[in-house]
Amino acid sequence: MKVKGYIHSFESFGTKDGPGIRFVLFLQGCPLRCLYCHNVDTWEIKDNKMIMTAQEVMNEILKVKGFIKTGGVTVSGGEPLMQPEFLMELFKLCRENGIQTALDTSGYIFSDKAKQVLELVDMVLLDIKHINPEKYKILTSVELDNTLKFAKYLNEINKPTWLRYVLVPGYSDDENDLHEWAKFTSQLKNVERVDVLPFHQMGQYKWEKVGKEYKLKDTPTPTRELVEKAEEIFRSYGLKLLDK
Repeated sequence: MKVKGYIHSFESFGTKDGPGIRFVLFLQGCPLRCLYCHNVDTWEIKDNKMIMTAQEVMNEILKVKGFIKTGGVTVSGGEPLMQPEFLMELFKLCRENGIQTALDTSGYIFSDKAKQVLELVDMVLLDIKHINPEKYKILTSVELDNTLKFAKYLNEINKPTWLRYVLVPGYSDDENDLHEWAKFTSQLKNVERVDVLPFHQMGQYKWEKVGKEYKLKDTPTPTRELVEKAEEIFRSYGLKLLDK
């Protein structure tokens, strides 16, 4: 029986979700409740816009195969690992068609099925949103522990990984925390790159649209100096950042 995927949307020419030009598939459903989420409309599985089989998604990917040959396919969300069977089918089809794959995840779902998905994907984009467990929970409403285990497991299996860190003034910009984050991640030998992503307000309208309170409406975008300070700390631990 073919597994159906609960899908929010897809983007044919993404350039920010892995190397090269990419087909980006956004799956529905997420167990996290990040204060700065810009895809708040992906949280509930029942709010999906489409239900498709992996082959139906593959048919959409193949329409742009010529354009994504230097990149590939990234599955994002939501949290894609809420739908592991669908991911396995899709990543197998991508392999059969010679298409590079990336999984964009919070690492919160660390299960045997998640490990099976990791066997089939070429690289992982992992968000480690904070290193302090209490502050992580304030930001996301879930525990940090699984994400750190997930990161260590990616290192164990030597899975190519890009790390992402959203810099939110007043929440994730404390210098001691940045040093601790860099200390932990610099031990992971599979990490190819770290991206510091400045917090922005572009998702606010979605919170209003779905009738949820947006607690960060008065939080500013970090200054260039603040971003550069975080990047400088990360580089001081040997982490590779994209030169801007």
